[in-house]
Amino acid sequence: EERIKESAAYIARRNLFATGEGISATRVATSSSTEEQHEKKSRKVAIRESAERLALRKTLEETEEFHRKLNEDKLLHAPEFVIKPRSHTVWEKQNVKLHCTVTGWPEPRLTWYKNHVPINVHTHPGKYIIESRYGMHSLEINNPHGYASKFEIHFVDQFEVSFGREGETMSLGCTVIIHPDIKRFHPEIQWYKNGVLITPSKWVQMHWSGERATLTLAHANKEDEGLYTLRVVMGDYYEQYSAYVFVRDADAEMPGAPASPLDVECLDANKDYVIISWKQPAVDGGSPVLGYFIDKCEVGTTHWSQCNETPVKFARFPVTGLIEGRSYIFRVRAVNKAGISIPSRVSEPVAALDPADRARLRSKSFSIYSLRQLFSTREGVVPGPPSDLHVIEATKNYVVLSWKPPGERGHEGVMYFVEKCIAGTENWQRVNTEIPVKSPRFAVFDLAEGKSYRFRVRCCNSAGIGEPSEATEATVVAPGRIIPTRNTDTSVVVTWTESKDAKELVGYYVEASIAGSGHWEPSNNNPVKGTRFICHGLHTGENYIFRVRAVNAAGLSEYSQESEAIEVKAAIAAPSPPYDITVLESVRDSMVLGWKQPKIIGGAEITGYYVNYREVIDGVPGKWNEANIKPVSERIHNLKENMVYQFQVAAANLAGVGTPSPPTRSFKCEEWTIAVPGPPHDLLCTEVRKDSLVLLWKPPVYIGRNPVTGYYVDVKETEATDEHWRSVNEKPIANKFLKVSGLKEGVSYLFRVRATNQAGVGKPSDTTDPVIAETRPGTKEVEVDVDDNGVISLNFECDQMSLDSKFVWSKNYEPIEDEFRLAFDTKGGKSKAAFKDLGEDDLGIYSCAVTETDGVSSSYTIDEEAVPLKSELAAELLEKGQVRFWLQAEKLSGNAKVNFVFNDKEVANGEKYKMKVDHNTGLVEMIMDKLEANDEGTYTFQLQDGKATNQSSLVLIGDVFKKLQNEADFQRQEWFRKQGPHFVEYLGWEVTADFFNTVQIVCKVGKSAKRFPFSFLQRRLDTVRICAVLSTNSLSATELKIQSTAEGIRLFSFVNYYLEDLRVSWLHNDAKIKYTDRVKTGVTGEQIWLQINEPTPQDKGKYLMELFDGKTTHTRKLDLSGQVIFADIKGNFTHVFSDRARILGGLPDVVTIQEGKALNLTCNVWGDPVPEVTWLKNEKPLIADAHCILKYESGKSASFTMTGVNTIDSGRYGILVKNKYGTETSDFTVSVFIPEGEEVSQPEPSKGDKKKV
Repeated sequence: EERIKESAAYIARRNLFATGEGISATRVATSSSTEEQHEKKSRKVAIRESAERLALRKTLEETEEFHRKLNEDKLLHAPEFVIKPRSHTVWEKQNVKLHCTVTGWPEPRLTWYKNHVPINVHTHPGKYIIESRYGMHSLEINNPHGYASKFEIHFVDQFEVSFGREGETMSLGCTVIIHPDIKRFHPEIQWYKNGVLITPSKWVQMHWSGERATLTLAHANKEDEGLYTLRVVMGDYYEQYSAYVFVRDADAEMPGAPASPLDVECLDANKDYVIISWKQPAVDGGSPVLGYFIDKCEVGTTHWSQCNETPVKFARFPVTGLIEGRSYIFRVRAVNKAGISIPSRVSEPVAALDPADRARLRSKSFSIYSLRQLFSTREGVVPGPPSDLHVIEATKNYVVLSWKPPGERGHEGVMYFVEKCIAGTENWQRVNTEIPVKSPRFAVFDLAEGKSYRFRVRCCNSAGIGEPSEATEATVVAPGRIIPTRNTDTSVVVTWTESKDAKELVGYYVEASIAGSGHWEPSNNNPVKGTRFICHGLHTGENYIFRVRAVNAAGLSEYSQESEAIEVKAAIAAPSPPYDITVLESVRDSMVLGWKQPKIIGGAEITGYYVNYREVIDGVPGKWNEANIKPVSERIHNLKENMVYQFQVAAANLAGVGTPSPPTRSFKCEEWTIAVPGPPHDLLCTEVRKDSLVLLWKPPVYIGRNPVTGYYVDVKETEATDEHWRSVNEKPIANKFLKVSGLKEGVSYLFRVRATNQAGVGKPSDTTDPVIAETRPGTKEVEVDVDDNGVISLNFECDQMSLDSKFVWSKNYEPIEDEFRLAFDTKGGKSKAAFKDLGEDDLGIYSCAVTETDGVSSSYTIDEEAVPLKSELAAELLEKGQVRFWLQAEKLSGNAKVNFVFNDKEVANGEKYKMKVDHNTGLVEMIMDKLEANDEGTYTFQLQDGKATNQSSLVLIGDVFKKLQNEADFQRQEWFRKQGPHFVEYLGWEVTADFFNTVQIVCKVGKSAKRFPFSFLQRRLDTVRICAVLSTNSLSATELKIQSTAEGIRLFSFVNYYLEDLRVSWLHNDAKIKYTDRVKTGVTGEQIWLQINEPTPQDKGKYLMELFDGKTTHTRKLDLSGQVIFADIKGNFTHVFSDRARILGGLPDVVTIQEGKALNLTCNVWGDPVPEVTWLKNEKPLIADAHCILKYESGKSASFTMTGVNTIDSGRYGILVKNKYGTETSDFTVSVFIPEGEEVSQPEPSKGDKKKV
């Protein structure tokens, strides 16, 4: 069609140009016989010809282009984006429109994609709108539900209720996470105290790092006590978090002195006085506060002067004697009979100025109102009475009056006279008789304490004194009552009723006391306004009583009546959300969910869970639907097959339904057909100790194609990566519990469990919460007891119980169903489980857990029906050579019996055997005077205590018996020898420490007369000399020193002269050193040395050299511990710990892998120069091939890859790194296993192999 249109246009233009209108032609013969043609053209024709030539040229160009179009090979070109779609950042649920421009011939077709999937507008009607026009294309994404521009603000690692002390520096911090994170749009961080915005000052500093907000109290005072709130503002939206801060009193300089006053401020300032107010402290030091001293200091100086000579009891005081126009700061000190408190925090500066002058300084311009008043007054008119006279400050000694000027007054202005009279009389007296007052405010002093006064004011000018104003009246203050209610385990909410007649209240002090103790402690050091306060820092389970007293300028009121006693216990609240929600099984129309119990159950047992679900279509979630009306456990029914769902779970207790959990990730409802089992669930860590714990779990809901045959338990440290997961058990276990041993004390661990069946190992369970291996203080174990009747019982005690705590006994970590075999008795914090008829059916692991505690639990294993023993049968020698056989039981009742058996024959008490049984201590013993040849054999003690029995045997045969017999005979002979004169210490020698090194030969004799004959025979004197020389050399050894060598380091000591008989031993960290090619010892001349080549960090520690001279051991020590080892040596080996070849980590100790899988291990190495890397298998170099791939990249990363492992690949592997400064190795074991039910594939022997028998 396009070609037809262009052809028709071309023919029309050609016909148009073919017409000859407006042209005439003539021919003229020239002299040269040539014809010359002349044309006559009009102006119109000339212009038309010019236009036609231009049109013709254009036509030719169009024709050429037309012919080019007829040749499609020259016209075709691929689509090209002239304008590409750009990225957009929009609010969630907001509409967005994408644009692009595309060229190409033929005209290209455009398809929009989302996540590599074409968008179909018919599948989502109304959501997507696609338009294409003139090569411009657009995609509009609509959301019928609209959009919201709300930021999500979360507080992490927030500050809790804090307790500080005066003078300390306190810091409150909180990490803020804001989503979405928009660049150049920063939040506004605001801090509030008791609802008042805090501004930075020398006492308070605020900091925002972009992620964490911090408020620092540089010098905490009681004024800083209150409720602190962090508010994060993002546009019109904000979130906030609050916590209370308590500030305790600082220690008084004098014992018994009161605490410092607080909130010192200036209430009224005039040119000759300033009224100071403050709040009384909550702590009086044990004796009543007698009054207060007020100090002043001129701004710019450091000199403080006391304003009052005697203490004032009222919490307000007028300071006089000020210099007009100067600024002052003030502080207050409390005093009692023990002494004076530390000063309060200073007040804000205040200037001594007349209020009228201060107003003129603030604003020098006249207002319209003042001009009207100025022109409306008439000179010579007596002013009228002032209006609105009232008392703004009232104390026992003075009052402050305030009023409004009269409407009618003279042109020159008015002044005021103040009058007073005692209430109930009309005897008015003028207060300011000499000088009238200019400002409409005045302080009246010198009032009699305890009397009530009335006041009035008169105006005066040049025309006279006006009529008095209306007189004032008096006021009183009264206290209220108190009611406590439960809050948390350590706090109580206290409320009270404010008296209706209360006037000018500053606040309230709350005190708490344990019921019956009579000792009261203040709960707040800063008076709290309002009638509600939360008392923190209480002891859980204790009964407390409370009282309140009000405080105003006149002082502290009487205490309110004491409240009723209330136990500190958490109030019942809704539980927190469950977490770690996962799918345990999925079928066509239902799914089984699993989750972890809420961390906060709200003080009441959880009665059930509510589950909500919603469909997710193309990533867009729908509306939430309730899966259950009543609380359910796990399975969710009536779901659609192949539909994607999200879930949320809420826990419920007696207080109600808690907050739902966040939506889970999307799960597809489809029939599971995998052969391996699903993940186990409900993992629980109990009996946590410093080196072990017991892990419990429930079997998987989905078992796969075959029944579950066992479980694997995996463990790793919390901070370690997923590569460090290792299996605790090499073979699967059938039990649903396992005691994990070998943990490191203080280390945090994570655990998970995998189920296995004939098809293989299934998906691992969710990990447990982090568990720290530690034995908490006060941890107790289950103990076994046997009463006088022979009844065996298990006993457990707990001192951390609450009112709702219960003892829960179980057997093999399953609930005990047959309660007829056990009798349970619980009294207070003790529980007892007694066996009624102990038999083989009662063998197993018995555990006891205490609910509503922090994991208090213990267990005891009963292997057989036996009397528990503290120690097995053993033999020992007595002083006279007698042999004592003994054992000790945990406890024996009075009816316990013991049979003594020798070589299967019972022996009785007599001359040869003397037997004894102590029922109180459980000690059983048998004593034989002498061991003879026929006493060789087996000795057995058989115990019977009620229905419980046990026995223990000791075998004395062969060399064991002969050794014991010889020792008994020697002991007997020694005893007889010592009955008369004998050598206590045999002949010996010692070298004195004098200059001559004298050798003394001595012995010690026992049980001898004062004088007895003796003789000394001189033999082997050379040996004595040698020993003396050795002793002298040992004493002359110098202290150990260290020296650097080309190979490493050398420890050495010098002696005067060395003999071979001197024995030298070296120890490292109290262990004898094993000498190798790297560690050698020797003697050079008089130098005794220890050479350590290529030292490593493991060589740090304490070194000890022992010199034994035949009698005495002499030692020399050198400590090479710490981070600055060998710091004093500047030799060539200083590079040992920096440039030596090292393995930085990454390799496990044991690798267990299934046959046929691929094994890939990587580790990091270091060294300067770059070390050489060698892989080893069974201590032989490993050669790389297609099966074993070895890589070494950039001199830092060494990798080991083995494709398709087989059982022949099992063995001991290692890596060796080496450079000129040293070497280092790291070993690991590879274990290849074959899944059950599969045949072991043996490698086919080659033709050259021969069978060997």
